[in-house]
Amino acid sequence: MIEVYIDGASAGDPGQSGAGVFIKGNGVVEQYSFSLGIMSNHEAEFHALIKGLEICIEKGFKIVSFRTDSQLVDRAMEKEYVKHKNFIPLLDRSLQLSKVFDLFFIKWVPSNQNNVADKLARQGIRQK
Repeated sequence: MIEVYIDGASAGDPGQSGAGVFIKGNGVVEQYSFSLGIMSNHEAEFHALIKGLEICIEKGFKIVSFRTDSQLVDRAMEKEYVKHKNFIPLLDRSLQLSKVFDLFFIKWVPSNQNNVADKLARQGIRQK
């Protein structure tokens, strides 16, 4: 199984944002950092999920387990619902991508278990 740690970060809310994706499992260890432009921290968290899903699809992974320190993203994916209208298209895209996998899991983890993805997201802020 592939484990994917994701994080979004913003310098301000909204502010310059970045996404980090850390993938490990089955002999794979990969790190990605993305600049996202100006957006809220929650939007950056969803974009990190989308980037992670897109990478895993590109790589042909079939069973993936995502880890996020965003309770909003975890709950939204679990319930397939989000209240805030700005997040609806991001959730819809995430759900659409997650259905490509044979098995998709997402789990909330405390921030201290998501350090690598956090570091990568912060690097994305600086990439501009």
